[in-house]
Amino acid sequence: MLDTVRVAATAIDSRPGQTGSNLDTIESWCSQAAAERANLVLFPELSITGFVPNHPVGDHDRWLREALLGARKMAERIPGPAVTRLEGIAKAADIYIAAGLLEDAGNTLHNTHVLVGPEGLVGKWRKMHVPMFEMPFYNGGQAPDVVETPLGRIGVNICFDALIPESTRLLALQNVEIVLFPFAADPPPCTPEGWADWAGPAVKARCVENGVFGIACNYTGEVTFAGVDQRFPGGGFVVDPRGQVQARWGGAAAKTYMLLTELRREVLITARSEPEYLFRFRRPELYGALAK
Repeated sequence: MLDTVRVAATAIDSRPGQTGSNLDTIESWCSQAAAERANLVLFPELSITGFVPNHPVGDHDRWLREALLGARKMAERIPGPAVTRLEGIAKAADIYIAAGLLEDAGNTLHNTHVLVGPEGLVGKWRKMHVPMFEMPFYNGGQAPDVVETPLGRIGVNICFDALIPESTRLLALQNVEIVLFPFAADPPPCTPEGWADWAGPAVKARCVENGVFGIACNYTGEVTFAGVDQRFPGGGFVVDPRGQVQARWGGAAAKTYMLLTELRREVLITARSEPEYLFRFRRPELYGALAK
């Protein structure tokens, strides 16, 4: 990991099915992040293609058929036009970008987050654990990889994955240093603080359990698709390897905002040198029953 990595967690109001304009928004925020000397900018879950709202109150069968068809039409191949444009944005801004899209994997769809840099596509991660409301739209992905970048070793857990301890542990086993946690969640009350109260305990636990930096940001604004609306509050925070929040959201509810902070290698090394560093106490030979 670099001695200092300057990161931006950016909550934006992407619209479902409006991939071109969503990428315009991402490009604008990347320019701002680059102007602030950021090395890495994280965007929320499904920020490229948009989130499909999934709480219908009317004719469920009609909604599901329309929403599934719309999701299939907006899904993008990887590599494909959306990722190619994202690569161009990263190269122009000389920055690393992590953003999400509905991925067309042929006969299935996936909720996928990609990391691109000036050199092109660096990695992709498919959401592993799919909550019930989202199950009609995409399948769960495989175990995640960690990618080596000039900034450090990076991995991704998407939204619901953060609530499952094994998700981040799979990354830690590959010596991850920075974990990105993109969300699209609207727990009550639908405020940035309410979301942080819901997501924060899990992300802080994942970071202290594994001795890693965690960067989290949440989808923001109201989305409408197939006759259904859903509102997201935004929010963001950065957690250090001791599980302490080192930076938090300063924007209003349902508004776009960019959180900036610096990750310091010295903090990572110090945390992993302390008696309380939990990862060193693992006893894998005892855990066989957990996988049965």
